[in-house]
Amino acid sequence: MTTPRIAVLGTGANGATIAADLTRAGHDVVLIDQWPAHVEAMRAKGVTQVMREETLVTKVRAFHLCDVCTFTEQFDVILLSCKAYDTCWHSQLIEPYLKPEGLMAGVQNGMTIDAISDVVGAHRSIGTVIEISSTMYDPGVVRRDSPPDRSWFAVGATGVDTQGREREIASLLSDVGRTEVVNDIRSTKWMKVVSNATTLVTTAILGLPMLEAMHFPGMRDLMLRSGQEALQAGLLQGYKILPIFGLKPEDVSDREHAVEKLLDTLMSGFVLPETTTTVLQDWTKGRRSEVDDLNGLVVNQFNLAGKDAAVNRAIVQVAHQIERRQIAPSVQNMRRLLDQASR
Repeated sequence: MTTPRIAVLGTGANGATIAADLTRAGHDVVLIDQWPAHVEAMRAKGVTQVMREETLVTKVRAFHLCDVCTFTEQFDVILLSCKAYDTCWHSQLIEPYLKPEGLMAGVQNGMTIDAISDVVGAHRSIGTVIEISSTMYDPGVVRRDSPPDRSWFAVGATGVDTQGREREIASLLSDVGRTEVVNDIRSTKWMKVVSNATTLVTTAILGLPMLEAMHFPGMRDLMLRSGQEALQAGLLQGYKILPIFGLKPEDVSDREHAVEKLLDTLMSGFVLPETTTTVLQDWTKGRRSEVDDLNGLVVNQFNLAGKDAAVNRAIVQVAHQIERRQIAPSVQNMRRLLDQASR
């Protein structure tokens, strides 16, 4: 049996972690990224994963985006691990290098299933939900706060064309963390949007690690309100309230407390005291965040229904102020959030 050829496109903190774990497990993996210094560091020294228990260094095969046009063979599996807002053009870049019978999985935040399927076709698209806490500030070096036993993936077919092929992706990702195959990947991905809307941008706005920010006066309540709006936005689209992070259906059966259950499960099972969100990492590096692909989705769905997602609207507005360099991440922004949400 031929060993599947795998590409991980987008090898920031999570993508590099996934690719390194797959490489150590014996898979045929190439890494592709748009950060030149990172690619050169991986070529020279491999991927370094710094965890509390151990530090692992994995020799990998890394390529620049501009190297893609030199590839002469197609891939059986492409794992897309870029920012949600980069999904379309990354998919278009790599589509010619995906085998006709291959699979592409968006191992990323946001509702990116259709963006991928529109490019590669529904017959080559698998949906994936990811929960890994990791950071990267130096090229080639990942600080992984959630080791494999505290990393989690859900995998599901995006339509009838790929039903029965979910295990192909789940089997690969089982070398990175816990995996489960789900029947309703769109609802499951929206539940991750609920969790992300609750935690990622909210805590980043204060410029603090997630756990510390959650305990800042007034923040936990605001986070839960944000998540509750996101949950309602999913219901407006016909999505179901489903368990993620390894929870059971009964854990989220109470609609009034489902968001709180997700928040407490995330903070107790996947996050360390020093863990910061991807959003705060992006802002620290001077990059845009995925706020429009997370909290912005909630605002848009409420607008379509003629309603106002006041908390998520406030989060988006303050986040945009940070990205325009008008303000900086700071605990002083708590007042801004509350003021904006009350308008």
